[in-house]
Amino acid sequence: MEKKIASNKVLWIFAIGQLGWSILSGIVTNWLVFFYQPSQEEILKGQVNFLPGVTFIGITIIGLITASGRVFDAITDPLVAGKSDSFVHKLGRRIPFMRFAAIPFGLVTVLMFISPVGGESPINAVLLFVFSMLFYLCMTLYCTPYNALIPELGRTQQTRINLSTFISVTFFIGNAIAYLIPNIAAIFMVPLSQEEAVAKYGEQALAEGFVSYANYPDAFRITIAILAVFAVICMFIPAFLIDENKYADTTPSHTPAFKSLAATFKNKDFRLFVASDILYWLGLTLFQTGLSFFITVLMGLDSGMTFPLFALMTAMSLVCYAPVNILAKKLGKKKLISFAFMFFAVTFLFTTFLGIIPIPGLVSGIIVAVLASIPMAILGILPQAVVADISEADKIETGESRQGMFYAARTFAMKLGQSVALLLFTSFATINADVLKGEPGYGLGYRIAAGAATVLCLLGGFVFFRYNEKGVIDKISAGNASVSADKEDK
Repeated sequence: MEKKIASNKVLWIFAIGQLGWSILSGIVTNWLVFFYQPSQEEILKGQVNFLPGVTFIGITIIGLITASGRVFDAITDPLVAGKSDSFVHKLGRRIPFMRFAAIPFGLVTVLMFISPVGGESPINAVLLFVFSMLFYLCMTLYCTPYNALIPELGRTQQTRINLSTFISVTFFIGNAIAYLIPNIAAIFMVPLSQEEAVAKYGEQALAEGFVSYANYPDAFRITIAILAVFAVICMFIPAFLIDENKYADTTPSHTPAFKSLAATFKNKDFRLFVASDILYWLGLTLFQTGLSFFITVLMGLDSGMTFPLFALMTAMSLVCYAPVNILAKKLGKKKLISFAFMFFAVTFLFTTFLGIIPIPGLVSGIIVAVLASIPMAILGILPQAVVADISEADKIETGESRQGMFYAARTFAMKLGQSVALLLFTSFATINADVLKGEPGYGLGYRIAAGAATVLCLLGGFVFFRYNEKGVIDKISAGNASVSADKEDK
C-alpha cells in the first residue's frame, strides 16, 4: 500500500517528541558537570562536592563517568537501531520503542542528580556511574527509533527540510527550558542567615552581596524532577498520536546489526559527513558544557543569566530559520553548513578572550548569543536533512531500508565526539582551578576549552566541504523518476 505524505500538523506532533527528549538531554549535557564539579562561586552559594576530588592523568571522576556513559551509549546505538530496523509489531518498527522508553528515560534523569551521601563519597560516584549508563541506554531506546522516523515521515525534499526545521525549533526550545534550571531552582532555595553563613564560610560571608543557601542541591533536584515529568508527557505525544503504518515503510530489514552498521560506513558520502560531525560535536560539546562556566567565571555573571542569554540566542536563531529553510532549497545544504562551521569558529574564538577584551560581561554575553545564533540555526536544521538524503540515496542504490542504522551511526559519531569532549573539558577545567578571581591565570582552563572548540570547528568545516551533495541528490532524483516510470507502465 502506498504511504501517505505527512502533513505539517503530523510533522509538528512528531517534533514535540524532540521537545521532550531535548529537555532531558539538555539537563544532563548542560548541568551535570556544573552540579558535580562546581566552581568556587557555586560552592560559596551552598553547592556540595559529592564526588571525590581525585584525578587520574588529569581526568576527573565526573569526566570519566560522563565519557563512559557516552561510549556505552555509542555501542548500544547500532544494537538498538538493528533491532528497530528488523522489529515486527502491529504499531510499526519505531513507535513501540518510544512508548516503552519514555518513562524510564525521565526517571533516570532525575536519579542522576540524587546522591545518597551528603558529601564526597565513592558511593555517590558508583551510583552516578550506574545511573549514567541507564540514562544513555534509555536515551538510545527512545531517540534512535525516533530519529529513524525522520526520513520516513519526510519523504520529499520539501517535507524533509520542513521536518528538520520543526524538530530544530523544538530542540532549541527544549534546551532553553533546560537552561531555566537555576532560575526555577531559585524559587525553592532557602537563604542562610548571616550568622549561619559566617559560621559556615568565615569572614568572606560578610562580603557585600554574598548569599548562600541551605538547600542548594535539593532545589536543583526538585526543578529537574518537574521538568522531567513535562518532558515525558511531550515524548508520549508522537508515540500515541502518530500512526506509523500510515506514513512509514514498516518492512523489516533482515541484515544483522553490526553487518548493517559496516554497510552503512561503506557509503563514502556518509563517512565524510560523520568525520565532520565528530569534529562538530567535539567543539559544540566543549562550548555547551562550558557555557555555564563561561558565564559565571569569564563573564563574571550569575548562573541565572544562563537562561536569558540562551533564550536570546534561541530567539535570534528562530529568526534565522525561515531564511535558512529558503536558502537551503535554493543553494543546497553543503554551502550553508560549511559557512556555519566557520562562523561557529569565530564565536568560539571570541569566547576564548572573554574577560580579557575590555567589554562588560553582559555585553560580551549578548555578543556571544547573537554570533552563535546564526550557525546554531543552520546546524540545527540541515545535518538531519543531510543524513535523510544520504540514507534515501543508499536505499535506492542498495535496495535495503536501513534508516535506523544511518541515524544510529550518526548518533554513534555524535556521542564519540561528546565523550572525548567531556573528558577534555573536565580536564581543562582543573587547570588553574585554585586560582582566585582577580589573580593572573584565573579561568585559564575554560579559555583553553573555548580555544580548542575553535580549532575543531574549523577542521570540521574543511572536512564537510568535500561532501558530494550533488551526487546524492542526483541518485534520489533518478530513483524517484524510476518509481514514477514504473507506476506509469502499470
